[in-house]
Amino acid sequence: MENGNTEEAETMTATNDKAIAAFIERKMQIDAAIAKLMEASENHFDASPEEINWGHVGDLGRILNCLNEALEIA
Repeated sequence: MENGNTEEAETMTATNDKAIAAFIERKMQIDAAIAKLMEASENHFDASPEEINWGHVGDLGRILNCLNEALEIA
């Protein structure tokens, strides 16, 4: 019986190691996306004052809604 517990523990450890690696990969992807979003924001989302219209406002609203949803999850 002890041998079965050892195999189960090794399987759980391997699964956990894979989960940790996947978690770190996703975190890195989120960090990269946040950096790109910050860059876009600093660039005023590539909109010049003369070109801004309600479509731009709507786009920022969609981004804000998505960010708020992400914050609720986090």
